[in-house]
Amino acid sequence: MNPRELNWRCLPFDALHARTLYNLLQLRTEVFVMEQTCIFQDMDGADPQCFHLLGEEADGTLVAYARLVPAGLKFTEASIGRVVTLPAARGGGLGHVLMREAVRALHGLWGVQPIRIGAQARLEAFYRQHDFVPASEIYIEDGIDHVEMTRAA
Repeated sequence: MNPRELNWRCLPFDALHARTLYNLLQLRTEVFVMEQTCIFQDMDGADPQCFHLLGEEADGTLVAYARLVPAGLKFTEASIGRVVTLPAARGGGLGHVLMREAVRALHGLWGVQPIRIGAQARLEAFYRQHDFVPASEIYIEDGIDHVEMTRAA
């Protein structure tokens, strides 16, 4: 799978077809609940106010996803969350492509502006490669170490 050959779509919640919504919730559950053995409420009520970035293969298989959160919903700044890649598609740089697409899409939606994320602390070095810097002490969320990180406009 070549990350450059993915079809990228960024859709508001109400434009998600039932099958697309099912696929993105299935991917989020596979990684955030099952793989990370973390019981938490993934469907937190924010999805309807967000945009959903989908990276799909030609056959429609969802391999990359991120939730774009408007300013004021989770943080004062706009945010990127639920960043996830299909486990079978990892190892070829897809996560980096996803983050570049997410930043580009967020800026396209709401203009170039600072972005704040609640990153898993173990992924701090990954997010630093996308110009995010720590903006908080490490804190526990859903039993996992996290750190807030910001990216300047």
